[in-house]
Amino acid sequence: MRVVWWTKQGGPAVLQPGEAAVPAPGRGEVLIDVEYAGITFVETQLRAGRGPFAWEPPLIPGNGVGGVVSRTGGGVDPALVGTRVVSGLSGSGGYAEHAVAAADRLLPVPDGLAMADAVAVLADGRTAMLLHRAATPRPGERVLVEAATGGVGSLLVQLAAHAGASVTAAVGGERKRLLARDAGAAHAVDYRDPRWPDQVRELAGGMDVVYDGVGGDIGRAAFGLLAPGGRMLVHGMASGAMTDIPPDEAEARGVTVTGGLDATPETMHACARDALAETAEGRLHPRVGAVYPLERAADAHAAIDERTTVGKTLLAVDS
Repeated sequence: MRVVWWTKQGGPAVLQPGEAAVPAPGRGEVLIDVEYAGITFVETQLRAGRGPFAWEPPLIPGNGVGGVVSRTGGGVDPALVGTRVVSGLSGSGGYAEHAVAAADRLLPVPDGLAMADAVAVLADGRTAMLLHRAATPRPGERVLVEAATGGVGSLLVQLAAHAGASVTAAVGGERKRLLARDAGAAHAVDYRDPRWPDQVRELAGGMDVVYDGVGGDIGRAAFGLLAPGGRMLVHGMASGAMTDIPPDEAEARGVTVTGGLDATPETMHACARDALAETAEGRLHPRVGAVYPLERAADAHAAIDERTTVGKTLLAVDS
């Protein structure tokens, strides 16, 4: 089968098209004929050797796919064959024509929902739903979303706006400011402008909720925008460094800072299922920013590295 191999740490060129044997599903597993594989920002960091954990080459990247079940392993209902599904994998194996997934991780794609949209909302929708439920923004509260036109950020904007909050989007560039406003943000600022924190204060005042997916200097500045009683959820390090706020500093300001996503596999599965349902009902709109053929995974990673992408970037197996 056609695959993409990650050969070593480095730039996008270390992703090389190649071949591999079709995997066989074991007990409790199924084989999926992959239509689309999702690319996450974390995968680009792991490829470069600066992610939150390490990969060991050689490896087929990809932790989220969508397609049709073609075979079942032992203990799995054969009636699943032919079902349209999306699924997380075991951390890798998704940039391929076929992928093995645990049967209990499968999520049926609702009728009428395009497979590309289902894959786009799989990982990012799960994360956004989990963050949204942890922060529980209320009507009238002021919410800051960093990287607000990315896969997770754009969904957080929608969820907070639907909850009645006033959303301020922090993005990079004028085009992304317009896209954030289109997604439901009341205000949008360019965080490449050193004055952006002052602009947020002028436009919206202090923040009740901050979703920090960037970290570094951006995350530190966002922490400074929290109003008393505010809450900050640190969930990413797009800058290369997580935001590190000493607990005593947060306590002195009367705010809370929560790092990481403390959730069980069952909770994550439920959040992904709910995100799919919200998308099928038209209440959540994932933005598929670009679709690349499988063999051009390196180009897709390069575009993400260069910050030219918006929304979700996918790999199409059947180009």
